[in-house]
Amino acid sequence: MRQGWESEATNWATFARTPGYDQAHDHINRPVLIELLPPPGGRTLDLACGEGRITRMLRSLGHQVVGVDGSPTMVRLAATHADRAPAFLADGGMLPFASGVFDLVVAYMCLHDFDEMPGAVAEIARVLEPAGRLCLAIPHPVNSAGSFRSREPDAPFVIEGSYMAPMRMRDTVERDGVRLTFHSEHRPLEAYARATEAAGLLIEALREAVPSDQVAERDPKDRRWQRIPMFLHMRAVKPA
Repeated sequence: MRQGWESEATNWATFARTPGYDQAHDHINRPVLIELLPPPGGRTLDLACGEGRITRMLRSLGHQVVGVDGSPTMVRLAATHADRAPAFLADGGMLPFASGVFDLVVAYMCLHDFDEMPGAVAEIARVLEPAGRLCLAIPHPVNSAGSFRSREPDAPFVIEGSYMAPMRMRDTVERDGVRLTFHSEHRPLEAYARATEAAGLLIEALREAVPSDQVAERDPKDRRWQRIPMFLHMRAVKPA
């Protein structure tokens, strides 16, 4: 999946940086992430930072942040942005940092894109200091396991195949001539919970993100997503 995202890096930068393109981020995910973030402390790691939008947001909130990503083009885009923060090319399963140097790791909409997700979570735990926290967000596993049969607010949602079985996915979207393919893997919620458990992290907050009434009023077809969660946010802590 890493190579898939390297091939989409330029398209992703356009998608992420063009106002109004990523409305799910703007109106659904970003508010929940900000709600769960602990106050700025020592050092923050933005894991799989992509072109750097979350790194920049974290810095605007007062975090001393560095980003890492496995895509050379993504890192170049992050490092050359006018409002750039430090960004490094690194394997999420083998981070180039000493143990216990971060008090916060943000893994925003990325762990479903890792070929070896449990290894990445173990590395997150390693670089966290005692009492440090992980804030992660992924497409909700119910969402990635199925689809609505239409765009109507009361459309039935159908699980396609197996919710429990991992499944590689490629989803293509097009906005104003920009075509972007998302490379990811569906995994059940238990897979993320087990990875967190194996890494010695304790889950302390969980949110199932759906569009607000205000968002749904602007686009009535989004009301169907008020019945099925779109995204999952989790905050976990490394025991002191």
